Amino acid sequence: MPRERRLLSVVVPCVDEEEVSAVTHEKLTATLSGIDLDYEIIYVDDGSRDRTYDILKGIHDVDNHVLLVKFSRNFGHQVAISAGADHASGDAVVFIDADLQDPPEVIPRMIDEWRKGFDVVYGKRKSREGETTFKLVTAKYFYKTINKLAEIDIPLDTGDFRLMDRRAVEALRALPERDRFVRGLVTWIGFRQTPLEYERQKRYAGSTKYPLKKMIKFAMDGILSFSLLPLKLATTVGFLASGLALAGIVYAITLRLFTDIWVSGWTTLLIAVLFLGGVQLICLGIIGEYVGRNYFESKKRPLYLLDQVHRHIRATGTGSDEKDAEAGH
Repeated sequence: MPRERRLLSVVVPCVDEEEVSAVTHEKLTATLSGIDLDYEIIYVDDGSRDRTYDILKGIHDVDNHVLLVKFSRNFGHQVAISAGADHASGDAVVFIDADLQDPPEVIPRMIDEWRKGFDVVYGKRKSREGETTFKLVTAKYFYKTINKLAEIDIPLDTGDFRLMDRRAVEALRALPERDRFVRGLVTWIGFRQTPLEYERQKRYAGSTKYPLKKMIKFAMDGILSFSLLPLKLATTVGFLASGLALAGIVYAITLRLFTDIWVSGWTTLLIAVLFLGGVQLICLGIIGEYVGRNYFESKKRPLYLLDQVHRHIRATGTGSDEKDAEAGH
């Protein structure tokens, strides 16, 4: 009896991608139909407000390789990746964005590395066409910073474009945290990992879904999820501020007792008060970030909620839609 062909799952998070969805599917299908694996494409609609869902539903209705997952609202890119991993059935799973900056044509090369025995094959960008100097510089220094602060070593010039073996996917799914920094989690789980260099393309259409505000939150998630150094830094700054305050007290008392000079002026007092107050607020803010994350973790809310899931039953070729809301782990 011939051995059943292995299955490749491709997870594509989507939010407001109506301009590129059809082209993305066309390019993915052209690439995947040329490999000697069965495949499924899992589109995760992360609360799109345009026609993305309708376009993806139309694609699902005519292509039995497509599974469509629709969130009840926007839960974020990293959560969409996690939902795709939850619904993927493949022996290997590829994560790729819908904007075509990461070319689908790289996937066969990832499969070749996977067949050599690697559990994770992550895309390493040789160049990043169409991105601003500000984003390139901040990304570079973000990874350098997090690698100095954290207990893991995240490769430079990488994103979420990667192939993962089934056992690596199951290890990723077993990690329960709410504030997810997937590329850090993938590094943390270990296994055999290898880079694959490629040229990142200019975005095909639409606009970036990571404006400055989201980039800052993403950076904070990465640092606070993998490092206690900010807390240690807050303690160190607190001791330094206390030391300066003690030195100031000794100085003021010495002047009062042994000289005729008083510590004069409101300016000095105002500077001291503002300095100590600022240090205290910064330290409280750092502590608050960690406490707040623990608070939300303790609620045990599901990572995401599903509005609809549309899948095909491969054995019969018929369609089956699950339209009730479901909770993610």
